[in-house]
Amino acid sequence: MDKDRIKGAADQAKGSMKDTTGKIIGDQKLQAEGKADKLKGKAENAVGGAKDALRDMEDRNKDEQKH
Repeated sequence: MDKDRIKGAADQAKGSMKDTTGKIIGDQKLQAEGKADKLKGKAENAVGGAKDALRDMEDRNKDEQKH
C-alpha cells in the first residue's frame, strides 16, 4: 500500500471529524475545512491507488520477462 493512500485515509478521517464537529457547533469555517480535508484525502488516496496499480503492472511485467 502506497504512503499516499495511508495519508489520504488519515486526511479523510480528520476532515470528517472537522466537518461533523463544525455542523454540531455551528462553525461554518471548521465545517469548510473538514470538507477540504476530505477532498484532499480522496485525491491523495487516488494518487496512491494509481501508484499501486503501476507498481503491480511493473511487477507482473518483470515476472513475465523472467519466464
